[in-house]
Amino acid sequence: MAEENTNENQYVVLARKYRPQNFEDLLGQDALVQTLTNAIQNNRLHHAYILTGIRGVGKTTTARLIARALNCVGPDGKGGPTIHPCGVCDNCKAIAAGRHMDVMELDAASHTGVDDIRELLDSARYAPTNARYKVYIIDEVHMLSKGAFNALLKTLEEPPAHVKFIFATTEIRKVPVTILSRCQRFDLQRLSVETLTKLFTKILSQENIPAESECLDIIAKAADGSARDGLSLLDQAIVLSNGNINTETVKKMLGLADRSQTLALFEKLVKGDMEAVLKDISEQYTNGATPIIILQDLINITHDLAKIKIVPALLNSTSLSEIEKTTFTDLSGKCSLAILSKIWQMLIKGISEINMAPSAVEALEMILLRIAYSASLPTPYEILNEVKKNSNLSGYSASSSPSVGSEKKNLATAPISSDGNATVFNTVEDFLRYLEGAKKALIEYSIKNDVCIREFSDGHIAMNIAPTIHQDFIMNLHKLLSDATGKQWEIEIVKGELGETIAEKEKSAVEVKKKNVAEYPLVKRILEEFKGSKIETVIRKNLDNLAEDEPEISEENNSSTYFEEEE
Repeated sequence: MAEENTNENQYVVLARKYRPQNFEDLLGQDALVQTLTNAIQNNRLHHAYILTGIRGVGKTTTARLIARALNCVGPDGKGGPTIHPCGVCDNCKAIAAGRHMDVMELDAASHTGVDDIRELLDSARYAPTNARYKVYIIDEVHMLSKGAFNALLKTLEEPPAHVKFIFATTEIRKVPVTILSRCQRFDLQRLSVETLTKLFTKILSQENIPAESECLDIIAKAADGSARDGLSLLDQAIVLSNGNINTETVKKMLGLADRSQTLALFEKLVKGDMEAVLKDISEQYTNGATPIIILQDLINITHDLAKIKIVPALLNSTSLSEIEKTTFTDLSGKCSLAILSKIWQMLIKGISEINMAPSAVEALEMILLRIAYSASLPTPYEILNEVKKNSNLSGYSASSSPSVGSEKKNLATAPISSDGNATVFNTVEDFLRYLEGAKKALIEYSIKNDVCIREFSDGHIAMNIAPTIHQDFIMNLHKLLSDATGKQWEIEIVKGELGETIAEKEKSAVEVKKKNVAEYPLVKRILEEFKGSKIETVIRKNLDNLAEDEPEISEENNSSTYFEEEE
C-alpha cells in the first residue's frame, strides 16, 4: 500500500505515502472495481472513462490504477490486462512513478486551450512505445475551454485502437453532454466514517504511532468523506501531538467543543435556561471551541434527536456513545417535532448571521439566547387549544351569531332540467354547472369574468361583454348552446359598461362571509391572539351547534385560521 520513497531524507506526507497501489487498497469503490474486473475478464474495455466525485476519494489514483491494469505485462513480461497489476514490471513501476512515456497526465486547470488538446491528439495517432495502450489522463477535465472540448469530440468518439482516455472531475455538471455520452461514467462514493477510521488505524499501526480511538473518529468526521482530507488532518495531529495522538489535542486543533459539553448546552437550550447557556458558551469559547463549529454540532444534535423521535430503534446504533444515548432518551420525551423543527430553523438561519456578524461569539450568544427564550414559549398548537378552552361560548347559538348572508345553491348538486334528450337551462347557474361537467373551461371562464349577464332564460341571453373578449366567443357560445339544448338561442349584446361579473359577485360574497365569520367569539379570539393572521378558507358547517362542534385545531396546520360551517 505504501508508495515508494526515492529520497529517504525527504518526508512524504501520508496521503502520498499510502496512496493505493492496487484495486484491493481502493476503499469504498466496489462497483467500480467489479465493473472493471468484468470488463477485463470479458475483453470489453471501453475506450474512455470519466471519474467523478468529491476531492480526495481517489479519482486520479483510480485513473493510474486503470492505466497500470491495462498495461501490466507481469513479472515474466508475457501477461495481459489484469485487475491485479503485478507492480514489479517496468510498465507498472514507470506508471506508479509518473514517468511512463505512454501514460500522459494533463492538468486541465493549467492546459485549458484548444492548442493543448490539439497537441495531445496529434500524438495519439502514433502507436505506443513500450506499453500496450497509450493512456491519456486529463484531471479536472471540466476546466477545458469550449474549443478544447469540441476539438476532442471526434477523436474521443472513434479513437485509435491503442488509445484510452481517462477523465477526472469534481464538477461533472460542467462537462458537456457530448463528452459524457462518449464515456463510461463512474461516480466515486464518499468514504464512510467507519471506513476512514479503519484506514487511519491501519496507517498508524504501520507508523508505530499510538492514538485514541475517539480522536480518529473525530478526524474521520471532519474529513467529510475525503481520504486525502482525513490523512492531511492526521498528519497535522501527529506533528501537533508529538507522535502520541489524543482526543484533547485533536479537538483543539479542529476548534471542536467536547461532545458532552455540546449535549449539555442543547439540554439548557431546551429548558430555556439562558443564564446557563451564556456561561456554557463563554467556557467553550475560552477553551478554544469555534462558534460556527458549536452551531454545526447543535444542528447535528437536533437532526439526530428528530430522527430518533421518528425511529426510536436508532437509539441502539453503535455510532452513538453512551452519553448520547442517555441524553437523547431523556430529550426525546421532552421535545416535540414542532419544537425541534423550530430549533432547526433558527440554527440554520444562525449560520448566515455568524458569517455576517463582526463578532462570531457575540452572534452565537444572540442566536442561542433567542432559541432558549423561544423554547420556553408555547407552540401555536398549544396557544390555539388554550384559546378554545378559555373561550366562553356557552349558550351560543346561530340566532345570536352574525348573519352569514344568503347562500346560493351548490352548483355541484343543483339539478339541471331536461326535456327528453335535450338539456334545459333555466338559470345561468344551470349553464355554468353544465360547462363545468363538460370541461368547457374557456367558455366557463369567459362567462364568469368577461361578460355581465343581464337576462338569462331558456333560449335567450342578454349580456354586456368586455372589449378584450375573444372574437370567436359569441360564435362558440351559440354553437354550444344549440348543441346542448337542440334549439337556436338568441344572444343579445347590450351596449354600455361591463358591470359586475359573476366572478366579482362570488368574490364579494366570500369576503362578506369571511368578515361575518370573523365576528364569531372563538374566531375573534384567535385573530387577536395571532397578530397578522387572517381567515383563509370558509367551509359551511352547522352554525346551530358551533359551541359543541368547533373546528379542530391541528398542530400541523396553524399558520392560517380556517373556519368551517355546514348547512
